[in-house]
Amino acid sequence: MSLSAPVLATHVRTLGRGPGRSRSLTREEAAEAMALMLRGDAAPEAVGALLMLLRMKGETADEIAGFSAAAQAEMPLLTGVDLDWPSYAAGRTRGAPLFLLAARLVAAAGHRVLLHGWNGPAGSAVRDGLRTAGIPFADTVEAAEAALPKAGITYLALETAHPALFRLLALREVLGLRSCINTVCRMLNPGAAPASVQGVFHPSYRLLQADAAGLLGWRSLSVIKGGGGEFERNPTKDIAAFGLRGGRAWEGTQLARMTGSRKMPTGEGPGLAAVWSGAEGTEFEQQIVLGTAELALATLGRKDPAGLARNLWTRRRASLAA
Repeated sequence: MSLSAPVLATHVRTLGRGPGRSRSLTREEAAEAMALMLRGDAAPEAVGALLMLLRMKGETADEIAGFSAAAQAEMPLLTGVDLDWPSYAAGRTRGAPLFLLAARLVAAAGHRVLLHGWNGPAGSAVRDGLRTAGIPFADTVEAAEAALPKAGITYLALETAHPALFRLLALREVLGLRSCINTVCRMLNPGAAPASVQGVFHPSYRLLQADAAGLLGWRSLSVIKGGGGEFERNPTKDIAAFGLRGGRAWEGTQLARMTGSRKMPTGEGPGLAAVWSGAEGTEFEQQIVLGTAELALATLGRKDPAGLARNLWTRRRASLAA
């Protein structure tokens, strides 16, 4: 057993002493625990116990902030990023990843956009959609830094950019349950961007991530319950958003853009190229793209983000890669 293993055990004991004796970790304790797990200086049994105790208890903003800061410290800093856009949903049952087109529009407005994530094994809808959307794929921070100035947008793969954090994320397959590492990954900001957009599956995480971002000193953030857990909005519903504006807590509502009620696309449906070209019968999908881009542009502080998104859509290239 590593000499450092008992240190993680102290944090397990803090969380698991039982009713009336256990408590949440402080931000400093969470950072120490994450550093130990990332370095491999902890017994695997202690790692699993810590993650599952946190799941049962429910994470606090202090814990997420501490974990995220420690995870970020283990990555090289990527410079020149305007908008951070995490993507960590596997996308097994979703339709085309339309948020990729929204990200392309934001990049066309002159903002450098960094997507980063893990979307399941090779063949996921998101990873497969990158080439069609014209978004470069980078396996290291250095590769992303080289691609970003040329394309204005790139996707950084977590499994090669931060292998230690990815190993913790992959424990879901061992434990059989989601852990706080999913939230920590969404809270990475590899380029220290001043603005970030995030999607979640469960509404309760919107405020948790917003509060953690405030503790980390972030300036601008929008978190929504998005399609498939991604930052992708349904245009037939009013969408509640949480986050930060100017470093202060913010809440807002994005009003429905279309009448009627429709679910987000799943399974077979129009592909990215068809939606981008404005093919007949893709109005719903186009409104997903426009509404998502609008909120991202608003997060960046752009004036009249709805009008800007429409203008960018009108000026887009006629087609994407096949």
